[in-house]
Amino acid sequence: MHRPLEGSPVFNRKLRRAEVLRFFAKQPSCLVGLEACGSSHYWARQIAALGHDVRVIPPVYVKPFVKCGKTDAADAADAEAISEAVTRKTMRFVPIKSAEQQAAAMVLKTRSLLVRQQTQAINALRAHLSELGIITAIGTTKVSGLIDIVRDATDARLPKTARFALSTLADQIEALFAQIVKLEREIVAEAKRDEDMRRLATIPGVGPITAASIKALVPDPGGFKSARHFAAWLGLTPRSHSSGGKERLGGISKMGNPELRSLLVLGASSVLRRVRGNDKAPKWLSALLTRRPYKVVAVALANKTARVIWALLTKGGIYRGMAPVDSVANA
Repeated sequence: MHRPLEGSPVFNRKLRRAEVLRFFAKQPSCLVGLEACGSSHYWARQIAALGHDVRVIPPVYVKPFVKCGKTDAADAADAEAISEAVTRKTMRFVPIKSAEQQAAAMVLKTRSLLVRQQTQAINALRAHLSELGIITAIGTTKVSGLIDIVRDATDARLPKTARFALSTLADQIEALFAQIVKLEREIVAEAKRDEDMRRLATIPGVGPITAASIKALVPDPGGFKSARHFAAWLGLTPRSHSSGGKERLGGISKMGNPELRSLLVLGASSVLRRVRGNDKAPKWLSALLTRRPYKVVAVALANKTARVIWALLTKGGIYRGMAPVDSVANA
């Protein structure tokens, strides 16, 4: 803890988890800085309920204030760095999430985990069967044919031992599929009930999963100064390598939440797939595809979609059409 005017330490004390709330309950109202981590939002809510002004700081903004490396005094150095960073007038803070927002994010993260596990199981099943010359077309919809082969006791291509082992994989794939469908139904139902999600779903390339992810992972859209700041936070803007008065822009920075960025790019790709050969598609988007690589246009469109999302969340209204992308040379 530091003196408010002098900035010198008053005391340096290490607290156990059970002692944290008792400690802050005895302190007068003060400014509390926390480094963002898995439990920081919980502690921020609990400490704020005791009358303190709590601010959560991203670790990347705390690191420049650390004065030593990882030694025995690392905890004290980290605490001192947080105290220094939290008092900076230009410091950027993480909006504190409510328990409901964290719960919504847990549903999405659970779905993402199950999808990854399902993909791993499907890849394993394909790989094992390919060793025996059993191959099918790509795509999750074609996996049912492989599962039928595994469960067909009359198929002589599969040895008995292999069928016993692969039956476990087949059961796991089907169980994961059922769990994913159950979670997706809940997400879609919530998207229909929530007004913000319904408005976001009017944007091409934004479905219930993306809308729910935006609502859960972006608790305060108004905290961004502009739509460009929001797109930059998502990592959809070029990384700068400028020096000596020469401007050099590379690929996208890939900052922020990778899951959210991936959803926006996938949504933009689905829009582009409907553009080719479609006379009713926006002419500017069709022309852009003839000039720039497909993936570059997809990222540029995802950037544009992110800006539209910010505008709808901060200013209200629904999607009424997207203006042409001025330039994607550095997207």
